[in-house]
Amino acid sequence: MGMEVGSTSGAMASPNIVPLIDILLVLIIIFMVITPLTPKGLDTLVPQPSPNKEPVNQELENKTVVVQVLMGNHLKINNEDTTWETMEPRMEQIFKDRAEKIAFVKGDNDVLFMDVARAIDLMKEAGIDKVGLITAKLEAGQ
Repeated sequence: MGMEVGSTSGAMASPNIVPLIDILLVLIIIFMVITPLTPKGLDTLVPQPSPNKEPVNQELENKTVVVQVLMGNHLKINNEDTTWETMEPRMEQIFKDRAEKIAFVKGDNDVLFMDVARAIDLMKEAGIDKVGLITAKLEAGQ
């Protein structure tokens, strides 16, 4: 607190705001540094369509793993029926000998995102490093 002494009848106290401004500047700098470090959420990969209509490489097609989340709690791994309970062990079995652990998730238009997120979570638990999303437009080549 600062004091002013003047011609008034007594001492008058006035707040010294310089330390307050210093504290606010330090807080602003702290928040500016912390803001870029906040988590973003799910990291996803979206497969890009080839610019020219080349025939699909069969070896690449065999390496690609696509999990389809269908209506009515139905799941398919590369067009092979599976359930929520057997999905994680099946994914572990598929990826046990592979160096690149990349898979894709494709959901029906009417499926809740909660089910797609559940499939992504099970895939992460199975040890898959990167999970990409396949959309209807992407599949159509747009």
